[in-house]
Amino acid sequence: MNDTKRDTVGPLAGIKVLDLTAMMAGPYATMLLVDLGADVVKVEPPGGDNTRAVGPFRENDTEEGLAGYFQSLNRGKKSIVLNLKESEGKATFLTLVEAADVVVENYSSGVMDRLGLSFEVLAGLNPRLVYATLRGFGDRRSGESPYMTWPAFDVVAQAMGGFLGVTGTSDGTPIKSGPGIGDIFPGTLLALGIVSAVRHAEHTGVGQFVDIAMYDSVLALCERAVYQHSYTGEVPKQQGNSHPLLYPFDIMQTADGWIALAAPKDPQWAILVQELGRPELATDPRYATNRERSKRNEELRPIIEPWIRKRKTHELVELFGGRIPIGPVNTIADIFDDPHAKVREMLVEVQQPGSDVPVTIAGAPIKLGVTPAMVRGRAPKLGEHRAAEILGEWIGEASAV
Repeated sequence: MNDTKRDTVGPLAGIKVLDLTAMMAGPYATMLLVDLGADVVKVEPPGGDNTRAVGPFRENDTEEGLAGYFQSLNRGKKSIVLNLKESEGKATFLTLVEAADVVVENYSSGVMDRLGLSFEVLAGLNPRLVYATLRGFGDRRSGESPYMTWPAFDVVAQAMGGFLGVTGTSDGTPIKSGPGIGDIFPGTLLALGIVSAVRHAEHTGVGQFVDIAMYDSVLALCERAVYQHSYTGEVPKQQGNSHPLLYPFDIMQTADGWIALAAPKDPQWAILVQELGRPELATDPRYATNRERSKRNEELRPIIEPWIRKRKTHELVELFGGRIPIGPVNTIADIFDDPHAKVREMLVEVQQPGSDVPVTIAGAPIKLGVTPAMVRGRAPKLGEHRAAEILGEWIGEASAV
């Protein structure tokens, strides 16, 4: 990271966020906000976010060392400890709300209402406040789901939102995604919703309620299944690594690993079959267009896949790279060695408390030319900051405007 970028504030500089979220989905959203320059204060209960204890931990770290789960999702944030069930903690929180731009929470439905800290109460104190929520099945204010009170984790969202209905082996066995997309995608949408509502508040002085449901988010992610069912009446099923509408578009085994190969466009198909030594397949009316190939992919697999399997991954990448879409199936160790990840600043070292040896976390994927997003430091220790300190900063900033 060059010095110019390191000294540059992000596009959300000056946006003050009270982050009551825990686990993954909510913290991922506020992680994106802090990467973009927002001042995010994590409001934790006395025991802290549960992910502080989840791990992984390095063997030689002291007790000060932060868990990898917590470091990654909470980098760049501040931490204060408040017990919102007690009058003193609640009073401090309400004072902070008056100076904040955003409150984000992912408690179960009704929790904040029972604490006397509902959207309506907080908006009464601060009419420009953006109050953002993320739950498994949303909030009654946007439509009362029959599952509204159900708890949900990533895997439940993947199941009920339709992802597992189309993801798995061709025998119909569902397989969840490796990364927690049932958390990460809703968290990303929450960040987008917050930024949109903040912009509106800046122009009008009026805040609003932002509601993201994990179920809704995964359903939106599965948009292809929706229109397929609407257009054809079919129920899309799991089909392994292939695509129902494109061919070739698959994960294929090589002599020493796996590659992703996609050549659905007719000129790409012509390049592939030329290298296979079967140029006639580019003009054969049964296979010349993607529409015909996708209908007859089972006829083509015995031609394409054995040829791929005889060659090493790097040979195929060298042969087709830049000509048709192709890429190796990388392990994370491969990515640590990939110059792309380095030049794009996608592997970032941060301080590990109690140690002189830093740890590495994923970098900020949003790239902006003038006000760049970036990892803005390590995650906070529990209660590392003080509410009075935060309030002094926020009120001082507001007075200076």
